Amino acid sequence: MQMLTVGVPVHNGMPYLRECIDSLLTQSYQDFEILVIDDGSTDDSLKYLESVKSRRLRILFQPRRGLSFTLNRMLREATTPWLVRQDADDISFPHRMQLAVDHIQKYPDAGMFYSYAQYYGNGRTMGRFRTTKASSEELRTVTQSGYLLAICHPTVILNVKKTLALGGYRFDLHIEDIDLWWRMALNHEIRLIAETAVGFRLNEESVSTRNLEAQSLNTLYVQYLLLSHLWGLPPLNYESVSWKMAALVDVRKLRFRRRVRLSRIKLANQEYLSAFYHGLNALVRFPAHLFARLACEIKSPMVVNGVDPLRFARRQDLWSEEPNCDPELGSCFSHKLDRTTLAS
Repeated sequence: MQMLTVGVPVHNGMPYLRECIDSLLTQSYQDFEILVIDDGSTDDSLKYLESVKSRRLRILFQPRRGLSFTLNRMLREATTPWLVRQDADDISFPHRMQLAVDHIQKYPDAGMFYSYAQYYGNGRTMGRFRTTKASSEELRTVTQSGYLLAICHPTVILNVKKTLALGGYRFDLHIEDIDLWWRMALNHEIRLIAETAVGFRLNEESVSTRNLEAQSLNTLYVQYLLLSHLWGLPPLNYESVSWKMAALVDVRKLRFRRRVRLSRIKLANQEYLSAFYHGLNALVRFPAHLFARLACEIKSPMVVNGVDPLRFARRQDLWSEEPNCDPELGSCFSHKLDRTTLAS
């Protein structure tokens, strides 16, 4: 019986889709299915997929429904106990499926596995994705303390039944993954495969690059859902509370992250002058954030997502329909992210 289905959601995946599929077809371990769901592509993705001659490739097509719908359909369509995630612009390194099988056999009761990922572009790797490195027990403790796990989505291997029982992916806010991680951590073992198994592509058109500002705010909403669960408080819906949480976003850190990401993308594209410009901009304008990042690389503390939960605890208005009142300022206000400012 096969253990693994590799699920690849595709929406206009060219030109990177070819490299993605090639990386799966050339794995050292071959006994798995590749399930590709084309989510209403308008480029040549479907034409390319239909040209691939492999009995392991199963292709489904649907009108445009969005990522979370597609991922949940993958969970339902999978014919194996485990679903390996991969995005259409990323690659699996040759040993990835063998690592997956080895760890599943060692920890068969786990709910999820994840591994390290390297930033990737033009055949080169450029540093490691910042990932929460911890045991299953530590991951649960971190989650119970109110912080979110930093896990690269395309590195994940999901137990299909346990993921569906948790409700699968719940919404399309570009953070559907971290919302699943906290529910998984509180209910099942999450195990780290402490090897680099995925090349996580950096490009200016990726979902994470184009939605960096929205992801930052939406991550706070997921942390809000976690804290609501831990504290036994009924959460408000996204529209009711997101505008209040905008004041918790560290705008300077967001600008820094944008510059660092652009520097890496330009470096991958061999646009060295532009890479130097963005890197120098990050150093000159945000030296504190750069030195903090370097310190983290040296000291290797546990990486987490979110802000200090005490900041939420001081904002009881986040659980009421009343106007937003910040006790630190002693006044009510409406605070919205200025995307023009963030992009500067």
